[in-house]
Order: sequence, then C-alpha cells, then structure tokens
Amino acid sequence: MNEERQLTLQFEHRPALSGEDFLVSDCNRAAVDWIDAWPEWPAPALVIIGPPGSGKSHLAAVFATKSGAREILPDSFESAAPSVDYEIVIEDIDASLNAGHEEPLLHLYNSAKESGHRILFTAATPPVRWKVGLPDLRSRLNAALTVEIGPPEDTLIAALLVKMFADRQVQVSTDAITYTVSRMERSFFAARQIVDKADQMAMAEKKRITVPLMKQVLKTLGDI
Repeated sequence: MNEERQLTLQFEHRPALSGEDFLVSDCNRAAVDWIDAWPEWPAPALVIIGPPGSGKSHLAAVFATKSGAREILPDSFESAAPSVDYEIVIEDIDASLNAGHEEPLLHLYNSAKESGHRILFTAATPPVRWKVGLPDLRSRLNAALTVEIGPPEDTLIAALLVKMFADRQVQVSTDAITYTVSRMERSFFAARQIVDKADQMAMAEKKRITVPLMKQVLKTLGDI
C-alpha cells in the first residue's frame, strides 16, 4: 500500500451524495456525532459552524439523506411555514438572512418545533453574531445547539490534499505533500486553492506534481 493511500485510510470516510468522501477527524468529529445523533437532539435546531470548504454542506447533505430533510431558501420561508412535515436544512444562514426574512423564519421555526421536526443550519459564525432584530427569533436561534468545525490538523490537511488530487485523477508525490503542508496556511480554503492552482499549472506546463512545482504554486499564491 502506498503512502498516499495510507494517509487517507487513517481517517473515517463518510460518502457524500456527489460520490466524494468526507474525512472525519478531531476537528469535525463533534459535528459528525450530532448528525449521527439525529433525531435525538435536545433542541429543535442544530447550527454547524465552520469556514468555507470545511464540509458543512457535505454534512447537510448527509443529514438530508438520513432524515429526508428538504433545503429551504430564505425566499421560501413564508410559503413553507404553514405546514412543516419534514426536517429542514437552511444553509449559510448568517450570509443570507435579512430583516425581511426574520418573521417568516420565526414562523417556520415554530411550525417545525410544533410538529416535532428539526432544523439544521449551516453558518460561518455562531448565532450570537448574526444580525437578528426580532427578539423572539434571536432567542430561539441563540438557544440552538451549536457545534464548530475547527481548523484542520496537519495530518488531515495532508489527507485532504491527497484526496482532492485523487478526485481529479492526479498523482502527487509524498514529498510534495509533506513540503506543502509544512508551508501552507492551515485551512480548508487554502487546501482547495492550492490543489486548483497546482492542477492548472501541472496541465499547462505538462509536469508532474512534485516539490519544485508545489514551491512554484505556493509562491504564486503568496503562501511563502
């Protein structure tokens, strides 16, 4: 078994609807555990907090598959509120919520709660930082379960890089992965940027992804 394969096998894999895998590690295990705990949540709503690329949407898709949840967009809060007989997913709520959505969201929340259904929110920030003017809605959101996906550890970053290259059917040397992880920003977003740029440069220059190419990638992106 090669070293690249060993890197990803040390993590639990969760299949996504898209066919991609989600790597479970210490930074996201609490969020995964809450998804697994449904429907035994001690509150009507769960908020998964994390930066871009951290897997919030993947976990929302896993929840939807597990529970039969439907994603509701802000403009549909009002029409969905009168009769909720399903679990609900609302993504990126902190970025999409505005004053005009607050009353409909309160009704949607109350309707889901009264019918015994759950709401999964995803967001980049915790509810206490959301700009919610309606006191009743604010108190309900602040009382939701919250779980944060933390910064990825080095071993997860390495496994993510290997996985993202493999998803593109691109081979990368172990040395190149080790070099990159030791010099890059520790974030999911940075990992995605690096893989995108490395793939582009490798194709344009017809080169394999090795340490010299990754050094060039990091310089281009300003990571070193």
